[in-house]
Amino acid sequence: MQYSIFEYLYRDASNYKAFGAILLSGWFSDAEVEELSKCVEGDGVFVAEQIGIPTLYQILYEYSAGESSIDDHAFHELLGIRPATKDEIKEMPVWGSVSDLLSAFRRIDFWDVTLSPHCSSW
Repeated sequence: MQYSIFEYLYRDASNYKAFGAILLSGWFSDAEVEELSKCVEGDGVFVAEQIGIPTLYQILYEYSAGESSIDDHAFHELLGIRPATKDEIKEMPVWGSVSDLLSAFRRIDFWDVTLSPHCSSW
């Protein structure tokens, strides 16, 4: 079986970054990669809560006394899609399939920032 890695990040307004990845069963076709890129905002951003993937905000909370800061916002950013390594397949739980993730993105008509705990900063 083939596995893919969906890589993304959270970058706050001060440009502190937290990186994340989910393991997916299956592989993206070129057409699916293109479709996914059309589902995110022009600069590659999306609301993680809306598609059901883990948020990365909390990783940066260690720099702000364990809490959110005024630099936090609602958007995560797509970094890329690549084949999973053997170690990643062994160590990471499978989030779902490529089609599960694509379905989650396809359902989005607009990115709802109110789903984020950082909506008030918008």
